[in-house]
Amino acid sequence: MAVSLPRWLRVTLVAGLVLVAVGAGLFTYRYLSSPKTLTVAVGSQDGEAAKAMSTIATQLASVGAPVRLKVVDTGSISGAAKAFSSRKVDLAVARSDARDLVNARTVAILTYGVVLLAVAPNSAVEELDDLKGKTVGVVGGETNNPVAEAIFPDHGDRNSVKLKDIAATEASQALKSRTVNALLLVVPVSERYRTMVRNFFDASGKGQPKLISIDSAEAIANAKPAYESYSLPKGSLRGSPALPDDDLSTLRVAVYIVAHPSLRDDTVTALAKAILDAKRDLGSAEPLLAQIAAPSTDKDAYIPVHPGAAAYFDGEVLGFFDKYGNQLFYGPMILGALMSALAAAWKFMGLGQRREEEPLDLLNALAGRVREARSTSELDALEDEVDHLLMAQLTTLRKSEAAAADAAAMTLAAHRLEQLITRRKNALVANVGSNTTGMS
Repeated sequence: MAVSLPRWLRVTLVAGLVLVAVGAGLFTYRYLSSPKTLTVAVGSQDGEAAKAMSTIATQLASVGAPVRLKVVDTGSISGAAKAFSSRKVDLAVARSDARDLVNARTVAILTYGVVLLAVAPNSAVEELDDLKGKTVGVVGGETNNPVAEAIFPDHGDRNSVKLKDIAATEASQALKSRTVNALLLVVPVSERYRTMVRNFFDASGKGQPKLISIDSAEAIANAKPAYESYSLPKGSLRGSPALPDDDLSTLRVAVYIVAHPSLRDDTVTALAKAILDAKRDLGSAEPLLAQIAAPSTDKDAYIPVHPGAAAYFDGEVLGFFDKYGNQLFYGPMILGALMSALAAAWKFMGLGQRREEEPLDLLNALAGRVREARSTSELDALEDEVDHLLMAQLTTLRKSEAAAADAAAMTLAAHRLEQLITRRKNALVANVGSNTTGMS
């Protein structure tokens, strides 16, 4: 036997379910619409990498980008690559020659590091072969050892170049004391690093440092795809007197923002778009960031591009209907089911429905008043009320599909009331007669 719940309880149950559904919908909306925060590992001995990425993070937050960055400073660019390879972060700023980027996918090129091989102003070294038997100070040590080894593959041999790791703060003194005969460094071509390179040498104004051409740059780049052959334009480091004094053959290495291949394509698409859209403002805040560029989307790129970034740079970002086609197809079906559920809930609560019991309840209420009537005139008034109620309800029932059953129920109830009224009248008359006899 079905249990009929009180209306207040049904309304409460449905209201509770609606509140839960609305709350779940709001939570889902906030989750999906809230910005995605990604951690990015950076590192450099001078702290410039962390500063640059912090500038990008601030800019993305200020424009309300859908992707935000949390910068993790590891102290060195190799440390950033290691943090990335151990999956401690989502992104990293890493050079293409890092040893820990097997599963990396590029998002954007942050800048390029240009390889500079410099000697003191009065040095007799004019070309690469003149460095045989001499010591080259590798500024940055662990980070720049790979490119130093690519340029000097026979280093360490008796008659070959010797490589010595030195810190940037020790470079100038090492050159003055002839602890090293040349400096190898990899720096972006920006004003700050131009000044740093010039400060490595004697600032007395007598002469200027010489940059050694790496004539084998193209061959090195072919053998080591992490590097590119590059011609450094005349005067890139200083305009007057020009340094270099002519276009210089050398190498450069890309500094990427890389992501794990498992990172969602749409997240990386949004990140790449946000960074490139903000390039102008970023370049104004930090000149180094004016060099931000799109990575190669070729399939044979040394570090493959992330599919999400490739979609943005190749102009293949899905449109609204492509992206949400399934939702648009299934949405009306789900909406229809939801409307059916709401209609069922509405019916379950008994809202908006004609209550067939209501006329019968009124007639039953009249029955009680009949039993309590104290005079025939009162009963006559009740009888008129029954007639009016009955006529009104029968008129309504004629328009209903359930008219026959409802009319029968109404007729039965009215007939019962008539019997009650008759009995009550007889009782009242009999009572009045007995009282009259007693008085006589």
